[in-house]
Amino acid sequence: MARKKWMTLSTLILAASMVLSACGGGNSSGNSSNNSAANNPSTGGNAAASQTEDKKPVSFTIGYATGDPATKKAIADTIQRFTEKNPHITIKDYSETSSASYLDWLKTKDAVGEFPDLVEMRDTEVFADAGKIVELPSDLVELFNDPPMVEGKVWNAPMQVNSPQGIIYSKKAYEEAGVTELPKTYDEFIEIQEKLKASGISPIVVGGKDIFHMGFWVNKFLVDQVYANDPDWNSKKTAQEVSFTDANVVQAMTDYKELFKNYVDKGWLSTGDNQTASFLVTGKAAQLYSGTWMFTQIAEADPNFEFGFYAIPDREGNVSVIGLPSPAGWSISTEASQDADKQEAIKEFIRFFFEPENYSLYLASINALPSTKESVTYESSEQMQVVLELMADPNVKKSLAINNWWGENQIPPQFRNWYYKLLQELVVKDGDVLDYMRQADTEYDNQVKVNAM
Repeated sequence: MARKKWMTLSTLILAASMVLSACGGGNSSGNSSNNSAANNPSTGGNAAASQTEDKKPVSFTIGYATGDPATKKAIADTIQRFTEKNPHITIKDYSETSSASYLDWLKTKDAVGEFPDLVEMRDTEVFADAGKIVELPSDLVELFNDPPMVEGKVWNAPMQVNSPQGIIYSKKAYEEAGVTELPKTYDEFIEIQEKLKASGISPIVVGGKDIFHMGFWVNKFLVDQVYANDPDWNSKKTAQEVSFTDANVVQAMTDYKELFKNYVDKGWLSTGDNQTASFLVTGKAAQLYSGTWMFTQIAEADPNFEFGFYAIPDREGNVSVIGLPSPAGWSISTEASQDADKQEAIKEFIRFFFEPENYSLYLASINALPSTKESVTYESSEQMQVVLELMADPNVKKSLAINNWWGENQIPPQFRNWYYKLLQELVVKDGDVLDYMRQADTEYDNQVKVNAM
């Protein structure tokens, strides 16, 4: 399988942005590009430097998810470039690698009086209802293409658009196992797993040590069996009109269990997400189910490693992927909004983050799709070509993960991690799927009742 050349995908990125826009209704301190001007009197640089020196010092705190190393570095690099260009603004980075879920980490920071002034928000409705964040200022809202609303308001500056997850596979492993075509149905995908297993390689690596990683496979099956056909399933579950014991959910979780039992590397529960790229490039495993942010990590781990990407079809050959917009991104805390100087500094950072020259670096680092009205281009790979084609294909259904829905479709905020842990136990104990789904029903209903008190 010959390796394709890297290509510029600016036109396709723009096309994908247009498609995503149409769908909209439904993860402390660099660049001194102005230095030459600042040192050259003929350009007015001295005056600019003087203005910077005259600006009132201001500081704010920032918090964002650090589970993915590439995203963490991309944000940290942006912070560095910003503070070097704006020396009067100090940003204290609260972000840290934690074994807790990002939601739990934010709640802990809030409990100790360290809720960030600028925060990457994923559970927007939870923190908006708690009065912890404010509506995004209108002069920032206008930067984006139809950002999703919660309760009729825009709360986030979306850092990127949700993009498909899929199989990242070793071309060498596929070739050695005799795999000559990508699967057109889920059954054909399973046939590939049998060939890989027979060749002596672990077919799939999973970073189960990090609970968020479990969501990749869990949601693949939930999207195929549940959300692609019924995007309002969560609200119906809250109203007890549907159940985890229904045939479609039981089938989804049966497929999940069988995949993990038969084809996932046996050390999955002690493997961290940040180890999965190494498993691929060293030949310990043939495939990883993950998102576009992994492309750069894999290429950096071994620039000569040849890999492909595709979305797994369902049994009928239909393709459904994560791809709808959701309310997530940079949000301003209520406390920070009450300090005019701090809020203006935060707004300056947000504008800086989304300036094309900066935003393109962020997007390229994690192979993400732009959320801004202004066009952004960057050099990307053959794997991103597949992603863009999936997003632009009207026959590919776009959906969301179980915890990314909002409004009436929002699940109890603590349920996601509880459910993922339950499904880990299902595999480890070789449990009965129907029995475990009864447990899920009971827990979901109890959490709904507790939240309503």
